[in-house]
Amino acid sequence: MANIIEMPKLSDTMTVGTLVKWLKKEGDAVKSGDMLAEVETDKATMELESFFDGTLLKIFSPAGSQVAIGAGLCAIGKPGETVEAPAAKPTPAAAPTPAMPPSTTAVPAAVAPTPAPAPVVTPAPAAPARAAGERVKISPLAKKLAAEKGIDPSQLTGSGPGGRIVRADVLAGPKSGGAKPAGSFVGGSVSNKGPVQEERVVPVSTMRGVIAKRMLESTTQIPYVYLDIEIDAEPLLGIREQLNTGLEKEGVKLSVNDFILKASAEALRRVPAVNSSWEGTQIRYHGAAHVAFAVAMEDGLITPVVRDAHLKNIFQISTEAKALGKKAKEKKLTPAEFTGGTFCVSNLGMMGIPKFTAIINPPNAAILAVGTTVTKPVVKNGQIVVGQTLTVTLSCDHRVFDGAVGAQYLKALKTLLESPALLLV
Repeated sequence: MANIIEMPKLSDTMTVGTLVKWLKKEGDAVKSGDMLAEVETDKATMELESFFDGTLLKIFSPAGSQVAIGAGLCAIGKPGETVEAPAAKPTPAAAPTPAMPPSTTAVPAAVAPTPAPAPVVTPAPAAPARAAGERVKISPLAKKLAAEKGIDPSQLTGSGPGGRIVRADVLAGPKSGGAKPAGSFVGGSVSNKGPVQEERVVPVSTMRGVIAKRMLESTTQIPYVYLDIEIDAEPLLGIREQLNTGLEKEGVKLSVNDFILKASAEALRRVPAVNSSWEGTQIRYHGAAHVAFAVAMEDGLITPVVRDAHLKNIFQISTEAKALGKKAKEKKLTPAEFTGGTFCVSNLGMMGIPKFTAIINPPNAAILAVGTTVTKPVVKNGQIVVGQTLTVTLSCDHRVFDGAVGAQYLKALKTLLESPALLLV
């Protein structure tokens, strides 16, 4: 009997998933552990794994469709085995979002209302070229991608079911003589007479919709206190250079953010009240410092978590953060790797931003915004000299702790970063 692969629940707030693309096709041999497809959740795009050996007999949900949790995606069985499409399952109604859910999430966790999943469609041969004025059949993901690239979908030939345009068609479009992306140069010259870009409407992705709703809740329901402090960055930059130079042959390359993550965890040990969460009728004080850090993605951002950062040395944190950042960029993070953070760091210093305030990611009680190092005149020993400073800003949930506690945390952080040898003990 064939095994039906269903849409799994890949995040704690997921109700539907968007099938981005199939990595296997009907008739392919499949082994347990093989990746079958890419699925977009409300938080990330992940790969769907097979737990069976056999042949991919039937694909029930085409690329680009939204599928409810538990609905059939494909069937795996013996070659030649007959299988019928399972009955479609309705999309669960989105439950009302509490003011501050007790569960800990690393990416905005409220689920924005999503449309019902597309009906199950059996893949069919590509349709012939469309007639003039005919409606363009295009998957939601392909439509979004085409809009981002400035590609006219009517100029593409769909390879999906019934001639539907899918993601692969959009990616191949510019290479096969399709429409040029908006803003492309003509004759290598820059024109200042045209629009800044093609005017268009782009559907909101699942991730962006969740971020929008979650951040709106954060800014309207949390009473914020913002505190910033200026740090002498010269000792930090000096020890970083020494370590990177001395350990270059061993492949060590520490970043400023590695020191920030380590110092953040150590400061939480010194001022543990900041390592807490608001849960409506109670405040949860966390015993471990699971430090998350923001990673920008095409559709939004995600916050991988360095677990038990208070127990790891800076070299362990650096290695883990680099691996998590790489997986985040490749959209290969597992739910366990981006949920459960108790504190978050958002660093825009590499983009040249000197100072900013970040929005708290509930149920965390705080987030640290890190700016770039700035070379400027400073006063040392009564003399004006050239120095390097770093400004960090702590956004605090005033329901959980007061500004004085936040100030204590920043003082501890400043001490650690200005005496970075303490982070190596």
